[in-house]
Amino acid sequence: METSYLSGMTLPEFIASLQSAEPPHGLQPALTAMWWDGKGDWDMAHDIAQEMAGSTGSYIHAYLHRKEGDLGNAAYWYSRAGRSLPKVSLQEEWSQIVAELL
Repeated sequence: METSYLSGMTLPEFIASLQSAEPPHGLQPALTAMWWDGKGDWDMAHDIAQEMAGSTGSYIHAYLHRKEGDLGNAAYWYSRAGRSLPKVSLQEEWSQIVAELL
């Protein structure tokens, strides 16, 4: 994963920000995608992930397709991200991705 996108924000603060109507100012695309997914807007998260290059974008894309239930497509994107299909819950994976990005 690339380095921190929003210095100083913790996972609990990120989760608390989901109460807002818009993502926190200054979030980079990866965290913005995860924020929208955390809000329940899979389509917005996916639109952002599709525009991202590199392993981080592939990882988020993989997670989103796993969440969608398209495991074949998810496996492809996990492979592109250099990762294996996780054995943790979707909620735990979401938290892991966000924590890595923060």
